[in-house]
Amino acid sequence: MTPTFDDYDTAIRAFWAGRDLQAQRQAESGKIDAGTRGQVTGGQHLGALQDLIAEQFAPLEKLGAKVRRTGIIPLPGYYRRAKNWDIVVTYKEMLVAAIECKSQSGSFGNNSNNRIEEAIGTAVDLWRAYEAGAVGTVRPWLGFVFVLEHCEGSTQPVRDSGKPLYPIDPEFNASSYTTRYQLLFQRLVRERLYDAACLISTEKGQGIFGEPLADVSTHNLTAAISGRVAYMQGLIQ
Repeated sequence: MTPTFDDYDTAIRAFWAGRDLQAQRQAESGKIDAGTRGQVTGGQHLGALQDLIAEQFAPLEKLGAKVRRTGIIPLPGYYRRAKNWDIVVTYKEMLVAAIECKSQSGSFGNNSNNRIEEAIGTAVDLWRAYEAGAVGTVRPWLGFVFVLEHCEGSTQPVRDSGKPLYPIDPEFNASSYTTRYQLLFQRLVRERLYDAACLISTEKGQGIFGEPLADVSTHNLTAAISGRVAYMQGLIQ
């Protein structure tokens, strides 16, 4: 299956519906998280998107590969014991692919650095584990998918506090959180920390508002996964 833009758009609409449902369930149970956290702590708000991505590896299942996207899926680390990934594809002892799916809606000032550090650290730790022989001998394929709310808080220039002791990269000057995520994922892919990344912008309750960069878009992600599947088919057969 090769997903279309409309398929991704439908998955993003399901993302918002899932957030609303999880918040409702928490309210009914009397356990309400602060802010919008209750909309994501249920763990299934990105389920439709994860399913769409995982289904692209289906041709490898016919050859004996396993595609996991539910439950706890830990992969060994090097600087830490292990890290749970959202989608993991394996073939015998080989780690074929591992993909993280994350989102951010609101609380940009409080959470953006955590998201950025997680994206960087997750890749660095996995690659070091690979170099140490912890996940097989074939180079794995890593992906990162990020859904970002398009709103005033994510698109307006950030008012940073404190003056850096040394000059910063001028590309960050007067930048919004959206721009900072663009730079993050573009550079992570160019530096080969991830083989593909995808940044999706969406207005609350809607589908895809836009994809800021072509090289970290749904189209590019689909093409990159297709290339990985073709490579593994040739390797296995």
